[in-house]
Amino acid sequence: MLRVRDTVRGVWREAAKFGAVGALAFVVDNGGYNLLVFGPPGGAQGGVMRAAPVQASVIATGAATLFSWVGNRYWTYSHRHREKVTQELTLFLFANIVGVAITAGTVFASRHLLGLESVLSDNAARLFGWVLATLFRFFAYRRYVFVAP
Repeated sequence: MLRVRDTVRGVWREAAKFGAVGALAFVVDNGGYNLLVFGPPGGAQGGVMRAAPVQASVIATGAATLFSWVGNRYWTYSHRHREKVTQELTLFLFANIVGVAITAGTVFASRHLLGLESVLSDNAARLFGWVLATLFRFFAYRRYVFVAP
């Protein structure tokens, strides 16, 4: 019974760290995008990439992904990372691509299968997809990306 309790406690500790890294990566992604496109708060002229919002989104998401990998590798799963960094990063990126597809899939299902087109339905579909994708990432990171030594 003690072993089960220790295992559950360890998983919850990992989940809390994973959530903290994810929340900060969310801030890096959205904050970075807004700074690049709209500039600092109170800035009337906009950001350096105001004419290129798609490219700004790619840069911000790339920075957030890199932040997430570093945070998860060296903090959340510091006791579980691979010696081959390129293999680990490749698996990490693959898990994140699947996560993006899950989120996009819920929007697709809402729009094209259910015929819902409101702001509320889109955001509800994205939120549901985000939850599913986050669960997928957590288990994929534990099982395939950051493996126990």
